[in-house]
Amino acid sequence: MPQMYGSRCIAHLDMDAFYASVELLRYPQLRGQPLVVGGRRVAAPMVGDDGVLEFTHLRDYRGRGVVTTATYEARARGVHSGMGLMTAARLVPGAVLLPADFTAYRHYSMRFKTAVASLAPRIEDRGIDEIYIDLTSHGSDPEPIASRIKEAVRAATGLSCSIGIAPNKLLAKMASEFNKPDGLTHVGPADLVARIWPLKASKINGIGPKSTERLARLDIHTIGDLARAELGLLQEHFGPRYAAWLHDAAHGRDDRPVVTEAERKSVSRETTFERDLHPRHDRAELTGILVALCERVTADLQALGVRGRTVGIKLRYADFRTLTRDHTLRVPIDAQADLLAASRECLRRAPMDRPLRLLGVRVSALVPVADVAENPGVWEQGELAFDE
Repeated sequence: MPQMYGSRCIAHLDMDAFYASVELLRYPQLRGQPLVVGGRRVAAPMVGDDGVLEFTHLRDYRGRGVVTTATYEARARGVHSGMGLMTAARLVPGAVLLPADFTAYRHYSMRFKTAVASLAPRIEDRGIDEIYIDLTSHGSDPEPIASRIKEAVRAATGLSCSIGIAPNKLLAKMASEFNKPDGLTHVGPADLVARIWPLKASKINGIGPKSTERLARLDIHTIGDLARAELGLLQEHFGPRYAAWLHDAAHGRDDRPVVTEAERKSVSRETTFERDLHPRHDRAELTGILVALCERVTADLQALGVRGRTVGIKLRYADFRTLTRDHTLRVPIDAQADLLAASRECLRRAPMDRPLRLLGVRVSALVPVADVAENPGVWEQGELAFDE
């Protein structure tokens, strides 16, 4: 029997279609309909002459924006976060399209995290809509406390969440997806072969479409296939570092601890593309993705009440080589425009002559907003990349 690292009990809490669910609190008449949130220039609903709200629909959208999130009705028809809105419009032209309202999302983010902290204070904040919770000290049966957490979140926000419980972060995050929405799933060591190994390899967080294709060419389709693959074969095709991680992940091994807010060093978001994108030929699509990533990192920073001085980008090329570039500012930032400008400054120093399969944005050197001086100086911006 494969062995998993450690004796921790970790929960991953993921709010269900968070942004869209917050919008449904505001527009309950849209429940049960395909709804997409995204785009930078989408008009908010307006009251028509008949007194009825008029909503924008995907079929009417023109532009380069991307999907921030979607309701499960839209997801069932192929729409997902990071997809271009024009592509989503071809899948669900009648879906309602709403602009993102990060002020509202930060408000509900703070409320659900406060509710969780009142019951289980050892929390790692992973962004505006998800957290890890260390439940190790809550006894041998974590499901009662997890159920109480779900009830507290609903009471505080009116929203549902899904929780996965496991011995480590890797499996807890996978488990939180098992029974969405409003799910509670507990995965133990004895469940690895029966519940985890039959899943597609792409269900492991960190295996994107391109890796899935390369694994398939090796006749590796499920997590079980990956677990049974020879480490040497993986190293030959993916390099030593990524191969070692694939091997460990397939066997349910992950020794990362829950890192509390006081210990947190950075905030980041990244996305793996459905297909390789070329910095020149797919410039518009990459621009939209970069803007969306900066938008989400900004929301995370503001929800945490921190700013950061060092901005970094992460690029993974089609050949799986990974490159990072950092840019340190004179002034800690938490505004989207500043983060976007600094990210583009990093991109200016990266090779842009090869296709990309992943883009990430990170902010580090974090300081609480209360500690930032009122007049910290001026930051000068250089020429930008991935710019329209």
